[in-house]
Amino acid sequence: MREIGQSETDGQPLVAAIDLGSNSFHMIVARVDQGEIRPVERLGEKVQLAAGLAKDGNLSEAAMERGLNCLAQFAQYMKGRTFQAIRIVGTNALRKARNSDEFVRRAARILPYPIEIIAGREEARLIYLGVAQTQADDNDRRLVVDIGGGSTELIVGERFEPKLLESLHMGCVTFNDRFFSGGHLSAERFQSAYYAARLELLNIEKAYRELSWEDAVGSSGSIRTVSCILQAMGEGDVITRELLDKLKNDLLVFNRTDRIRFPGLKPERQTIFPAGLAILTACFDAFDIEQMQYSDGALREGVLYDMLGRDRHEDVRGRTISALMKRYHVDQTNAEAVRQHALYCFDQVADEWGLSQSERELLSWAAQVCEIGLDISHSQYHRHGAYLIHHSDLMGFSKAQQHKLALLVRGHRRTIPRSLIDSDDEEGRLLKLTILLRIAIVLNHIRGTDNRFTFSLEAGDKKLSVSFPRKWLKQHPLTAADFERERIEQIRVGYWLVVD
Repeated sequence: MREIGQSETDGQPLVAAIDLGSNSFHMIVARVDQGEIRPVERLGEKVQLAAGLAKDGNLSEAAMERGLNCLAQFAQYMKGRTFQAIRIVGTNALRKARNSDEFVRRAARILPYPIEIIAGREEARLIYLGVAQTQADDNDRRLVVDIGGGSTELIVGERFEPKLLESLHMGCVTFNDRFFSGGHLSAERFQSAYYAARLELLNIEKAYRELSWEDAVGSSGSIRTVSCILQAMGEGDVITRELLDKLKNDLLVFNRTDRIRFPGLKPERQTIFPAGLAILTACFDAFDIEQMQYSDGALREGVLYDMLGRDRHEDVRGRTISALMKRYHVDQTNAEAVRQHALYCFDQVADEWGLSQSERELLSWAAQVCEIGLDISHSQYHRHGAYLIHHSDLMGFSKAQQHKLALLVRGHRRTIPRSLIDSDDEEGRLLKLTILLRIAIVLNHIRGTDNRFTFSLEAGDKKLSVSFPRKWLKQHPLTAADFERERIEQIRVGYWLVVD
């Protein structure tokens, strides 16, 4: 962690991205100038969260304390500064930890901002975005390799658009614990790590080779370390297969990881260097890489640019929802009608129910994809849809957002599930969104443009009133019957629906 000092941009609004990695925690602070992100501070600390994962899948108390102490340092830097946007993402170690919720709760007392535990392929997308922003803006297809503490991300893309995304369960911390435990180093241990990495890569080799690329780029700590060592040795800034072989031979002179000495090798990277080198060597061989450049851009830079994209209404989540609708043959006209009804309902009750813009977006997405399960079967299609959303790779969505979206789809018809009623949501916001979505679907059954928005809503504490013009309901008995069924269901979950 660098010494904390005053930034020359004090008094100006800043943006920040925090990456809770399996090996290190990092924070980048930047300001947006003429649409460009200009970093003003980078802070980082080796935490080795992945090393604290016990056999039962829980993070140890010591590992959590290391992470929380690092966040306290970030919090000290942030105190007294004005931030217009802050995003915190957690990666492989927090994805795997059974008690990640406990860490998130304790972290919230130090940094009161949401922590998004992102899926592996979402991590890969953000890494690619960070790398692409630091590379020449050409049309060449590139392969990006990012070796982290608990996972390795591999992406093939063109300009700012990823074509293939993968996240594999191998990282420098986990492989260090697996193959170099106790600090022991030998040719046999290195080969075991290398072949384990080759086996992980085996399932994706064919697809990646078939897509092909012109340039290979590496990012994050392990590849940065290799690049720094080679430059310190006078070998230049391009990583080649021959130079990796030379590093391996020089490495195996040592018999313990804590005795490794290379120019350019930082002490905190010492013990995990063999594991990172084995994985990188396996990647070179699996994809027949001739040479690789190192990029300073990685996950946290990608998070910053993703935030900027959302401010400019270039939110990748909209494209994800559109792709999901297309994949499962959603009736686009009907989905748009449900969405308009849902947002019309939301806008009338948002202030009274204390609902936010992010919840408006969530409701909009749910309205668009609530019928994707029909592509499997009409029977129980709300359950099928929820399953598809829960288990799909949804680019741009955090795990928490994906879970909420799945719950909304699950609860949009038939019985509202207990998981919605008992969700970790003290103010019942998700249940309120579910009720609004169900009301929108009932209203969407009304055909004819003259009747679409002839209603109004009023909200109270666990109460919702829907009003139509005089005698309108008597002239539409099917809608009246629909609302009566909905009224009974809402009573069951503790809400009172009045329709007149």
